[in-house]
Amino acid sequence: MLIVIDIGNTEIVLGLYEEESLKHHWRMSSKVPRTEDEYWVLLESWMNSAHLALSKIKGVVISSVVPALTSPFIEMAKRYLHLEPIVVTAETDTGLKILYDTPRTVGADRICNAVAGYHLYKGPLIIVDFGTATTFDVVSEKGEYIGGVISLGIAGTSQELHRVATKLPKVDLIFPPKVVGNTTETSIQSGLFWGTVSMVDGMVNRIQKEMEWDQVHIIATGGLASVIVARSQVIKKTEPFLTLEGMKIIYQRNKHH
Repeated sequence: MLIVIDIGNTEIVLGLYEEESLKHHWRMSSKVPRTEDEYWVLLESWMNSAHLALSKIKGVVISSVVPALTSPFIEMAKRYLHLEPIVVTAETDTGLKILYDTPRTVGADRICNAVAGYHLYKGPLIIVDFGTATTFDVVSEKGEYIGGVISLGIAGTSQELHRVATKLPKVDLIFPPKVVGNTTETSIQSGLFWGTVSMVDGMVNRIQKEMEWDQVHIIATGGLASVIVARSQVIKKTEPFLTLEGMKIIYQRNKHH
């Protein structure tokens, strides 16, 4: 069995693979700092509740965009599982050529998404990830990570709007019934959701035009992916566990190193 740990700005997702299949996944908040012992207690309780033997875990992969949370997970893997985890960085052997001017600044989650997306669909490829940030990752036909786009995600935009304009209320993160809102709440929801749909569709079209690609695979992942994709004119495919899949592929490539 393989444990993959995706440490994001809002949530940490742990996935358990048996062979090729994702059998279980669990989520916890990134906002609560915990020790390696606390992370171990959580993992142990989840494994026990699923009637899984911890002794069968043979590998650990970590993808993190929160450096302060990376060390406790590394220590947990070493201390309790007696395993040296693979920590995904731009230097990791992923099979992906990173063409960023500053390769070390590419988020590990974006690398994992690109690896899994290219493995599943080949290129050219645009991956849209709806997380804390809404990111676009662009991968060439040859499997080169060309670069992408980063913007604030829906939840963050909602919080920031309330912060800078205190009279604007916090709203439920759902699509409003119409584009033109008839209350302040539905007007904000329209800006958040229909604004995101318009941004995503427009950005994908701009990327495709700039890259001069006639045919391109466009896939979405992340928390609100399915909600946005249902109304997008350009995205047809959703892969909810793309980051975890990328970590599994990277592990298989590196486990004998």
